[in-house]
Amino acid sequence: MEALFVSTGVVALAEIGDKTQLLALILAARYKRPWPIILAILIATLFNHGLAGAVGAWVPALLDPDVLRWVLGLSFLAMAIWILIPDKIDDAQAARTRFGVFGTTLVTFFLAEMGDKTQIATVALAAKYHDFWWVVVGTTLGMMLANVPAVLFGERIARRLPTQLVHRVAACIFAVLGVLALTGSAQSLGL
Repeated sequence: MEALFVSTGVVALAEIGDKTQLLALILAARYKRPWPIILAILIATLFNHGLAGAVGAWVPALLDPDVLRWVLGLSFLAMAIWILIPDKIDDAQAARTRFGVFGTTLVTFFLAEMGDKTQIATVALAAKYHDFWWVVVGTTLGMMLANVPAVLFGERIARRLPTQLVHRVAACIFAVLGVLALTGSAQSLGL
């Protein structure tokens, strides 16, 4: 269950102000049809994070535990830094319309998530927790917690949310996970 809670919280915080959340805002503003957008985000995220979780579950089998500890620790520290860099999205990413609202959202969301912070976090979390299903469910839930309100309430939320503060909190969580992994403290804490 810890994998679920940590994955959900970290990704929900990391997603605030992320390019995929900006994409959700753009799609909601352009199409004004929230439910097909939300369903497409869910499916794209499940597929994308499922692939990322599979990679994360596969990596520990390839690496020595000490090497894996360093890879995970440095990955979490890199995520802490990366999350502090604001994302931008260009309208070209959201411009594809020949697939309709659902298809456009599905394709653009899946592609925008490739190599994104939350996808990389999913790989690292799956490698750390060795619990593919709970990590994928958690990271997907985190994505939905951040993106559904963006689709439904868009601009009203974006103007009021202290994005920098949220990014700093998420960066701190990633940094703590990184330090714990590097020092080996994560194992003694049951992480």
